[in-house]
Amino acid sequence: MAPADHVVSLSAVSRSVRLPDGNDLHILTGVDLHVDRGEHVAVVGRSGSGKSTLLNIIGLLDAPTSGRYLLDGEPVQARSNRRTAKLRGQTFGFVFQQFNLLPGRTATENVANPLLYGSSREFLHRRKIARQMLERVGLGHRLDTMPEKLSGGEQQRVALARSLVRRPRVLLADEPTGALDVDTGSAVMDVLEELVRDDGTTLVTITHDLSVAARADRQFRLDHGVLTEITDDALAAATAHRETL
Repeated sequence: MAPADHVVSLSAVSRSVRLPDGNDLHILTGVDLHVDRGEHVAVVGRSGSGKSTLLNIIGLLDAPTSGRYLLDGEPVQARSNRRTAKLRGQTFGFVFQQFNLLPGRTATENVANPLLYGSSREFLHRRKIARQMLERVGLGHRLDTMPEKLSGGEQQRVALARSLVRRPRVLLADEPTGALDVDTGSAVMDVLEELVRDDGTTLVTITHDLSVAARADRQFRLDHGVLTEITDDALAAATAHRETL
């Protein structure tokens, strides 16, 4: 697709931090990543490879040390913290390995929480909107259930509903099945992919699980801060032999 179709466009993006001894730790080096509207992209890599840092940069939680980041064709650097926070809230949803549900709050209350910061309509109708989203993830029978009474898969579905309740244009998923068993993780990914497909949401998944990565339209490997695209043949061979990419 043409650059105008890119939702996320990273060009030569690097991220470094200064260590106490005065040396620089290079986390990302010259990353190029262009994600189209409605596309599902997966990034695989070992622990410490820089995956979470990459996701934080895409989600406007961290800023690159160098390089260019365009969101919907517009540069995101040199914005004030307030404007960046507003853009992040309007654009992104986040799903994490840990469900991060609020204790002592029902499933409906957890999903409705982001709507407290939404439009007037979202705020006024937050419980109705939250319940509708929980219905979409198959939890219409668990609307008033506390998190501790839910299974792991159900808690992750609540987390999915919460991340999508404001209809983000881009969903960033960091090891979304990492705390689940294989069958439950596969079921959660089925729900996630159905939701983003129906809403035309762009999905970026960070994972170490090849079976999760294989579900994406394109796959990338992040190794010592360097991002490379994985060919279909390499992915098929690694999946067949249960290797790590």
